[in-house]
Amino acid sequence: KPVRLRWETLEALKNSPKGKLKYSPDWIEKGEDILAGCKEVTSLSPISGAILKRLSPRHLLKNCSLGSPIRDTSLATSEDVPVSSSVPISPHHILTSPISQSTSLPPATTDNDDMVNEDKLENLHSMVDLSPVPSSTPPPTISLHSPRATRMAGCICICEETHRAKAKAELSLRQELQDRLVATVASRELEQLKRFEEFMELKQRQEYQTMRDMMEKETQESLGRQEKLKEEHRHRMKILNLRLREAEQQRLREAELEKQRLVEGRERLRALNAIQEEVLQLNQLLEPSSATQTGLTLDHTSYITRGNQLCSQVSEVVRTTAEGQFPSVEDMTVAERALQEMRSLLRAMQEEMAQAQERKKKEQEEEEERKKQADLKALQEEQKKNAALSAKEKARKQGLQTRAEDSTLKWYKELQDVASQCAQAFEDLNNPKDMQTKKLKMELQKAATIPVSQISSISGSQLKEIFDKIDKLLSGRQIVSGGKSVSTSQHPHGLEFVSYKLAEKFVKQGEEEVASHHEAAFPIAVVASGVWELHPKVGDLILAHLHKKCPYAVPHYPPMKDGTTMEEYQKILGYRVDDSGVEGQDSFLKRMSGMIRLYAAIIQLRWPHSNKQVPDPHGLNHGWRWLAQMLNMEPLADVTATLLFDFLEVCGNALLKQYQAQFWKLMLLIRDEYFPRIEAVTSTGQMGSVTRLKQFLENALRNKQIDPPKGQLMSAFWRS
Repeated sequence: KPVRLRWETLEALKNSPKGKLKYSPDWIEKGEDILAGCKEVTSLSPISGAILKRLSPRHLLKNCSLGSPIRDTSLATSEDVPVSSSVPISPHHILTSPISQSTSLPPATTDNDDMVNEDKLENLHSMVDLSPVPSSTPPPTISLHSPRATRMAGCICICEETHRAKAKAELSLRQELQDRLVATVASRELEQLKRFEEFMELKQRQEYQTMRDMMEKETQESLGRQEKLKEEHRHRMKILNLRLREAEQQRLREAELEKQRLVEGRERLRALNAIQEEVLQLNQLLEPSSATQTGLTLDHTSYITRGNQLCSQVSEVVRTTAEGQFPSVEDMTVAERALQEMRSLLRAMQEEMAQAQERKKKEQEEEEERKKQADLKALQEEQKKNAALSAKEKARKQGLQTRAEDSTLKWYKELQDVASQCAQAFEDLNNPKDMQTKKLKMELQKAATIPVSQISSISGSQLKEIFDKIDKLLSGRQIVSGGKSVSTSQHPHGLEFVSYKLAEKFVKQGEEEVASHHEAAFPIAVVASGVWELHPKVGDLILAHLHKKCPYAVPHYPPMKDGTTMEEYQKILGYRVDDSGVEGQDSFLKRMSGMIRLYAAIIQLRWPHSNKQVPDPHGLNHGWRWLAQMLNMEPLADVTATLLFDFLEVCGNALLKQYQAQFWKLMLLIRDEYFPRIEAVTSTGQMGSVTRLKQFLENALRNKQIDPPKGQLMSAFWRS
C-alpha cells in the first residue's frame, strides 16, 4: 500500500503544472532567463497537506487553532520543544498550504523508513513545482510543536535545497548542453556560411572566368577581324601600288614618247630650217650676179621663177610650224623634194652658164691677163707690207702657232672621216622608206639615248645597270626599251646607227647637262669610259662628235676659208646659228665649258668593273697632250681662259698625281708666260674668266696642291 501511495504521489506531482517543465531553444535569443523560475521563493502547493496526510494514516497533530500550541502526547520525549506562535519562521522553513483541522503529521518510523521517506520526499520535491503561487493573502502560519514535525520540515527544507541544487546542476548541464548545441549550431552555421561564401566565390570566379573567356574569344575574334582587315588592306595596297606603278610606268612611257616626239620634232624642225636655208641660198645662186651677166645673153627667168616657187613651197611648210607645231614626215618629204629640185635647177643653170662661159673664155683671157699683171703688182706691195708686219708680230709672239700641228689635224680629220663613213653606212636606216624600218629606227634610237639620259650620281648600282644595258645593246643582245624587245641585229646597219647615236648623246649630255651641273660630268664620263674600253668604235665617234661641236677639244682653231660666210664660219667654230641669229657669247662659252669638263673627266676615269690590265684607251697622256698644245697656240679672247680654267679644275688634281714636278713647271709656265698673253688679247668686258683662271693659278701655286673636283665618285659610291 505505501508503494502504491508513493506512485500515486509521484503521478500527482508529475501531472501538476510545476511538474510539466518546458524548454524552448528561443529563450536565449529572446533574452529570457532559464533559471527565472528556480530563483523564486520555494513554497508548497495548496494540496501538499492532503499529500502528506495520505502518506501516513496517523495524524501527528490534533486540530487546533492556529494560535495555540500543539503537542503530541503519545510521542512526547525529552527532545520536544514548544513552539510559540509568536516566533516567526523563515520562509524556507514554512510549509504553506491550506491545511484543514484534521491535518496531522505521520508517526515516527525507523531509520530505514526515514531514509525511504527522505527519498520519497526528494522524488516528490523533484516533481513538485517550487515556484511560488501568487496569492492575495499570505498563507497561514503552521506552528509545529512536535520535534518530528520540525524534523520533517527540516527534511523538507533539505529536500528542497537538494532539489534546488540538483535543478541548478541539471539546468547548468542543460545550459552547457544548450551552449554546446548553440556553439555546434553556430559552428555549423559558420561552416555553412563559409561554404556559401566559397560557393559564391566559386560562382563569381566561374562568372569571371566565363566573362574573361568571352572577352578573350571576342578579343581573338576582333584580332582575327583586324588581321583580316589588315590583310585586305595590304592586298588592296598591293593592288593600288601595282596600279600606281603601272600608271607611273605608263606616264613615264608616255613622257618618254612625248620627249622622243619632241626631240624628233626639234630635229625635223632643225632639218627643215637647214633645208629652207639651203633652198634660199640656192635660190640666190640662181640669180646671176652682174659680173656673171656681163657679156652674157642668157635668160634665167624660168630658173628664177621655179626657184621662187620652190622657196614659197618650203616657206609654206615652215609657216605651219611657226604656230608651235613640229613638221610632220610628209612636210619633211615635201621640203626635201623641193631641195632636190632646187639643186637640179642650180646644176642645170650652172651647166648652161658653163657652156656660155666657155664661149666667152677666150675673150676673157686677155682681160684676165691684164688684171693678173695689175694684181701681181699689188700683191708684191702687199707682201712687202705683210712681211714687215709679220716680222714684228713674230718677234712679239716668240714662235707661238696659230693652227694645230699636222699630226693633230691628221688625227682630227681621220675621226671626222670615221664619223662620216658611219653615218653613210646607216643612211637607209636614218631615212626609212617603210613604216617597219621607221619603227625600228625609233626603237633603236630610244634604246641608245634613254639610258644615257638616265645617268646620275644617285647610286653605283644604278650606273652599273645602265652600263650593262648599253653593253648588251652594243653587243647585239636583246634588251627591253619602252616595253619592247629591241636588238641591233634586227637591221644590218643597226650597230652603226646605235653607236653613232650613242656617241652623239654622250656629247650632247656634256653640252647641256654638264654645262648646267658640273658634278654630272663624272657619272657620265665613267660610263662613257667603260663603253669606250669595251667598244673602241664608240669612243672614236665620241671624239668625232666632240671635235665637231667643240673644235677647241682638239685643240684646233679652224681658219676661215674663201667663200665661207660668217654664219657658216661661226658654225664651224661651234656657235649655234638659227633663224634668230647667232647665239650669245655666254651661252657659247657655257656649252664649250660643259664639253671640255666632260672630256677632262673621261681622260682621268676608268670603269671600276673593267679589266685593269688592259691599258686605258684614252687616258691622262691625252690630257697632257691637249694642255701642251693649247699652250703652244695663240690664246683666243675669253675662250682660252675659260677652257683652261675648266680643264684644270676638273683634271688638275689627276695630272698633279701623275706628273708631279713636271706639272708644276707647266703651271709656272702658264702663270709667268702664257697668262700675260691671255690678258693682252682680252678686253675689259671679258675679264671674268681671266680672273677665275688667275685666282686658280695663284691658289694652286701658293698651297702647292690642287683640290679634287667636286662631284668626284668615291669608292663608297660604288657600294651604294
